[in-house]
Amino acid sequence: MNQKSNIQLPEGSLGKQTTTLNLGPTHPATHGVFQNILEMDGEIIVDAVSTVGYIHRAFEKLAERRSYYQITTLTDRLNYCSSPINNMGWHMTVEKLIGAELPKRVEYLRVIIMELSRIADHLICNSVVGVDTGAATGFFYVFEFRELIYEIFEEICGSRLTTNIGRIGGLERNFSDIAFQKINHFLKTFPKAMEEFESLLNRNRIFMDRTIGAGAISAERALNYGFTGPNLRATGIDYDVRVAHPYSGYQDFDFSIPVGSVGDTYDRFLVRNGEIWQSLSIINQAMEKLKDHDPSVFHANLPDFYLPLKEDVYTKMEALIYHFKIVMGETELPVGEVYNAVEGGNGELGFYLISDGGRTPYRLHFRRPCFIYYQAFPEMVIGSMLSDAVVAMSSLNLIAGELDA
Repeated sequence: MNQKSNIQLPEGSLGKQTTTLNLGPTHPATHGVFQNILEMDGEIIVDAVSTVGYIHRAFEKLAERRSYYQITTLTDRLNYCSSPINNMGWHMTVEKLIGAELPKRVEYLRVIIMELSRIADHLICNSVVGVDTGAATGFFYVFEFRELIYEIFEEICGSRLTTNIGRIGGLERNFSDIAFQKINHFLKTFPKAMEEFESLLNRNRIFMDRTIGAGAISAERALNYGFTGPNLRATGIDYDVRVAHPYSGYQDFDFSIPVGSVGDTYDRFLVRNGEIWQSLSIINQAMEKLKDHDPSVFHANLPDFYLPLKEDVYTKMEALIYHFKIVMGETELPVGEVYNAVEGGNGELGFYLISDGGRTPYRLHFRRPCFIYYQAFPEMVIGSMLSDAVVAMSSLNLIAGELDA
């Protein structure tokens, strides 16, 4: 028997109801580690609350009980799509505290590694944006060359994803001839694939319709949140740590800073593509500059931080002492307080280090770009459709390890 409803609708109400939707943590677009509680009016997002904490590993507290070399492996796990940049940034922070000066060749070798990492990071982000809009072909085009980059890292340090690459004062070993051959092969073959990738998506009408206007943020709001990196440059602001505060010899290179205009998903995509071309140019310049420097130099003269040769350890007391102190983490750093930042794959990656003169940091704070971007995500997606939220999230390149350290 039918009964008349007793529900009294508010005057003027059409009887609309919203639905609460969990976008994550168990969702492919959220890496299984962060959550968005969306209030949906049909397909339109009317409210959003973001949650982090599903992958918290207490890196900053762990660092207080680790020697300075052991912290390198913690930085690997931040933005693991470009972990060598994290490693270099940490080593530069310690070098800033101890006042170390590095040979130019060491700086240029670091630049090559960091720019290869930036390319790998941007390839992951932009190819996944393509996949999230239904275009998987570009993903397969560029991942062959991401694999080549990982082969270069493997030749340099023996690792691929979490690299633990480099040491305080330089590198743990010189680049081999095979490493240089692999770099030259990448520089020769990748540009054609990158052109094909851009031709697939840059002017693709379906891709443009899906990304233009999605997840837009103004330059003013981006600055208020503390945006840096490609996500800030997509709004039209040309801030880049490599130019504003040069490090590792970046002042010796000629490159431009790609910028967007409206700060939407499409702009972020184009900015990262532009940065890939600039990174290629920087690597080519660095390879040329290496020809003017002693090919045997790959580390500064810092015996307190660089492991001596094994034959010296077995025959010389001084080398044995330095080896023991480094391996056992007994090298003490001066008292001081420093902040050092590098241009990571996602923006300004900063390390705020306080030393009380001991063998471990008194305090270490990581400035993680993804953690800052994620605060703005609800504002960027309210009023848009659910499908727009997914592509906006991809274009921000929210890496879980960096989001929630």
